[in-house]
Amino acid sequence: MNPLVAPAHWRVGLVGYGEVGRILAEDLRAQGLAVSAYDLKLDHSVTAASLQTHAVLHGVRLLASSADLAAGADLIISAVTASQTVAVAQACAGSVQRGSFFLDFNSASPGAKQRAAALIDAAGGRYVEGAVMTSIPPYRIKVPLLLGGAHAAELSSLINTLGFASKVASDTLGVASATKMCRSVMIKGLEAMVIESFTAARHYGVEDAVVASLVETFPGIDWEKQAAYFFQRVIEHGRRRSEEVREVAETVRDAGLTPWSASGTAERQAWVADLADGGVFGAKGKPEFARSADWRVEADRMLAYVKPRNER
Repeated sequence: MNPLVAPAHWRVGLVGYGEVGRILAEDLRAQGLAVSAYDLKLDHSVTAASLQTHAVLHGVRLLASSADLAAGADLIISAVTASQTVAVAQACAGSVQRGSFFLDFNSASPGAKQRAAALIDAAGGRYVEGAVMTSIPPYRIKVPLLLGGAHAAELSSLINTLGFASKVASDTLGVASATKMCRSVMIKGLEAMVIESFTAARHYGVEDAVVASLVETFPGIDWEKQAAYFFQRVIEHGRRRSEEVREVAETVRDAGLTPWSASGTAERQAWVADLADGGVFGAKGKPEFARSADWRVEADRMLAYVKPRNER
């Protein structure tokens, strides 16, 4: 990487071209930056088509591997599922340019981030851990982002000129991701609890009473709107969320605690993902969900699935 190249002229490589990668690509391309991307889904014709269409529309160059991407990027952003955090760093390490930044957007444990950093730094890259502190779609590139590591302060000042809203959590690796992981015990846990509570309440016909009680206890939350959002996000992203929460559980375990809550949350998120993959919420293998403003639509689909066969 040429240190004289201004961020506005960087070549940005996105490993992971899912929801997060596509949003970042759109916002970076809108500023005229050269953006390339690689995703495992590009290796299969069935899943590649929609990504190729998006890339053509926004002028994103699709590459054949993470290694190809790393070889030509001034800034690499890894935005994959949590379980692939270290694997992506390993795939990029062999060809990363000396001095290039590697921004790890993934929701992984401090230990996973440290292992990824060791791979990139040993290859001459500059690893920075990133912790995305809320859902990306409403904020897009301006999503609150905590950075960590020895190169965090330098990268923060540079990417903020591109529209990012980053701030440095610590120059010690693991602090930003620990903040994210501990927050996720609550946020992802709340998603799972709402789905479980509201779906069971729907079975017993007491959902309106449950919602009314929650409104009385927590008047600042629109529980109908929040539940609809939680159901839809988990239906669409339950697989990714379950992997993240398994990293959350590992983080809790590393603190010496048994991750009872996080482990249960991961199971519920994965269960919903299995239903989505099986076509319970739409056509099998396609993201065709009801996207209803009423969570009851999805709860009824879940209940229809779990009924004993002789009652179906």
